[in-house]
Amino acid sequence: MAAIVPILKALLPHVAQIATVAIPAFTKKPAVDKVDPVVAQQIEELQSAATKNAESIHVLAEKLQLTIQGIEQGADKIQRDMAKLRTLLIFSWVLSGVAVGVAIIALWR
Repeated sequence: MAAIVPILKALLPHVAQIATVAIPAFTKKPAVDKVDPVVAQQIEELQSAATKNAESIHVLAEKLQLTIQGIEQGADKIQRDMAKLRTLLIFSWVLSGVAVGVAIIALWR
């Protein structure tokens, strides 16, 4: 009996999905002559709207991809610039150290 509880916990979330798929198969389908023309027109409008939405989402996804590529390229450029600045910083530290050393030697003479 205790082994059934974990199995039921695993299966219960899927029961709703199975029911939503299976129940329409057993329901009565309307006859073709009973279809309301307004409903048919609304269905067509919804389908065209869904198609337009899918196309818009596709365009937005392409633009987002281009934006992300631009951001990645910008990040690469920033990393290269930071490496150059780091090199310049180290060079300036060395040069200032040499300058301080020369100043100390000049003061002792």
